[in-house]
Amino acid sequence: MIRSRWAGARGRLVLARRLVLPAAAAAALITALGGCEAGINAPTLQFHPPTDSATENAGTIAIRNLFVLGAPLGRNLVAGSSASVFLALISTGTPDRLVSISARGTATSVTLPAGGIPVEAGHPVYNAGPFPQVVLQDLIRPVASGSTVRLVLTFERAGSVTIDVPVMPRTGQYATFAPPPATVVTPAATAPTGHPGTTATPTPKASASP
Repeated sequence: MIRSRWAGARGRLVLARRLVLPAAAAAALITALGGCEAGINAPTLQFHPPTDSATENAGTIAIRNLFVLGAPLGRNLVAGSSASVFLALISTGTPDRLVSISARGTATSVTLPAGGIPVEAGHPVYNAGPFPQVVLQDLIRPVASGSTVRLVLTFERAGSVTIDVPVMPRTGQYATFAPPPATVVTPAATAPTGHPGTTATPTPKASASP
């Protein structure tokens, strides 16, 4: 009787060990996987918008990949120069148009293509380079790479939206992006003093009669 009880207890102990060991191994595997996930920031199945450009919405218009192209590393855009602006516009609603952009405190004006930039559903606008269509003209202060510039984008229907836009250095993936074209200053015309090819004839003076 004693021997049968001992055999039964021993059998239960062996069975318990067989159950505990796989459970412990599974727990260790889960812990290891969790450590690896934390080490590589593993929530890769979730969408993460890019951090090197501004993202905003204006009504049904999604403004994506908005940034200002700065100077090469170690340099700043100087006052009086210009800066390229790049962006993408995606609409899911009624047709609209980007009619103006302002950069108060940074640039005297901002130029857009003639007539603005039309945006229609199903026809995304990718002004992503390498040549700019939007330019900050006549910077009123130096602009450093890594800083931000506050832009106000105004749409015909959606209204205005204010965005703090990053200034990306012209290096790495942006090294091939074009700076804005140089502004050509036309000298003021000088009013002619006479007709070419003619000689002014002095006016005779009247003489006193004797």
